[in-house]
Amino acid sequence: MRILCIDYGDARIGVAVSDPLGWTAQMLETIQWRDDVEKPLERICQLVRQYECRQVVVGLPRNMDGSLGFREEKTRQFMNLLRERLPDVEIKPWDERLTTVMAQRAMHDMGISSRKQKRRIDQMAAAFILQSYLDSINQ
Repeated sequence: MRILCIDYGDARIGVAVSDPLGWTAQMLETIQWRDDVEKPLERICQLVRQYECRQVVVGLPRNMDGSLGFREEKTRQFMNLLRERLPDVEIKPWDERLTTVMAQRAMHDMGISSRKQKRRIDQMAAAFILQSYLDSINQ
C-alpha cells in the first residue's frame, strides 16, 4: 500500500509518495496554486486514486518549541477539506519541523542552483516528511 505525503503551503504544495512496500519516499510533484483551494484538492484526490493510497500524511508545521501556530491551523483546515473529499482515506498529521531546511541543505550539497531549488524544494520537503513517517512505522 502506498502512502501519499503533502507539504502544504499557501502558493505551493509539495507531494511525495512511498514505494509499494512503504519503505522509501520519492518526490512526486509540486502543485502550484493561489486562492482557489479546489485546484490542489482535486489534484491530491487524483493522485490518491492513481497510486491507490489508503493514507495521506500531511506535514504539520509547529513552532520550534513545539507550540501551535497560525500555519498549523491553516494546515489543519486543509486536512479537514481532504477528509471531506477522501472519507475512506486516513489523513494523518506528521511533524514537519526543519524539513524545508533539510531539503535546502540537501539540494545545496547536490549543487542544485537556487533557481531550480525553488521548483523542487517543496517536493523534497514532502519526501523528508514521508521518509520520517515511514521510518517511524517500520521500526
